[in-house]
Amino acid sequence: MTLNSFFIVLDGVDGSGTTTHSQLLASFLEYKGFKVHLTREPSKSEIGILLRKYLKNKEIPPTTDALLFAADRDLHYHNEIKKKLDEEYIVISDRYIESSIIYQSLQADRITIEWIKKLNKFVGLPDLTIILDIDPKIALARKTDQDLEKFEDTTFLDKVRDLYLSRAKQEGYYVINSNEIIEFVQEKIQNIVLEKLGIIKK
Repeated sequence: MTLNSFFIVLDGVDGSGTTTHSQLLASFLEYKGFKVHLTREPSKSEIGILLRKYLKNKEIPPTTDALLFAADRDLHYHNEIKKKLDEEYIVISDRYIESSIIYQSLQADRITIEWIKKLNKFVGLPDLTIILDIDPKIALARKTDQDLEKFEDTTFLDKVRDLYLSRAKQEGYYVINSNEIIEFVQEKIQNIVLEKLGIIKK
């Protein structure tokens, strides 16, 4: 990272609004005059495309998911994110390592957080992580049956939410309640980002 670059990740339970708020934040920062690169995980690479297919297939083992996510992220970071940071962009990623830590570690007892961290040890960490918190029942209500992935049910997502909040406290991530109206949630995100960038919002 250079002095003028910054790496932001928005993460949280599926349906919490990470995609919407990543897009809104990117537009806001561009309006403010920053060079912004918006990306997401799974990425647009062939590995990422395969992952999106596998996330709907219950026959794929969670260990395979974890390995594919790590491979996709390694390619994503070195071929896209790092290049943009070196060019002094603000990079915003809709999901990143924390999603793997949360979702894969909860899918199987043999998958530990430490193992996932080791798989991802060659990629850079974000400068700022914001967790969007939401009641899983509300999150699932926002999605259609076609959008649902194999692990998306209320019981599992309750565990996902609890682990996100636990790790946010442990790692010092910001947590924002995304049950509220979009404009209010986005304003909170913008205020956090501007503070971290050393800018007073006007």
